[in-house]
Amino acid sequence: MADVQLRPDIQAARDRMSHRLGSNREIRKLVEYLREGETVTHLLGGVYGPGTGLVVLTDRRLMFLKDGWTSQVTEDFPFEKISSVQWSAGMLLGKITIFASGNKAVIDQVQKPDGKAMVDAINGIISRGPAHAPAPAAPVRQVPEPAPMSSFEMVKELRNRGVLTPEEFGVIVNRL
Repeated sequence: MADVQLRPDIQAARDRMSHRLGSNREIRKLVEYLREGETVTHLLGGVYGPGTGLVVLTDRRLMFLKDGWTSQVTEDFPFEKISSVQWSAGMLLGKITIFASGNKAVIDQVQKPDGKAMVDAINGIISRGPAHAPAPAAPVRQVPEPAPMSSFEMVKELRNRGVLTPEEFGVIVNRL
């Protein structure tokens, strides 16, 4: 993979991986699956659904990517949909369990140091809440109820606003 130039964030995340076997094709193709301005923070290999692929943590989402010769599979887990993430490990490998939108996804055969670091990072993100949470509503401005006006004051106000001519004002005041 020395001949392929990776984006600096992808290269840094790749360099932190303890095991890359089976993930190199996905790492090379990763930039094609990222959104504009999205930054990769963690990568790890694992088995999910259709087989071995790459688990990608960005500043916006968690994603599973399998870019095979005959098929491509991606699954996104936006942070605002993730309710919790669990880590469990055996002697050599571990698994990540993601609870999102009422569903459960399990990524198996994850290297222990990579999996633990990714789960800790995800839990840090979801504990702070979604990045784009709606701002609290502005307090409703209470407009005081106008003081009751006498009939004369109302007619006078209408005259002052130009609604009534001086002649109309005189006629109405004489009737009050």
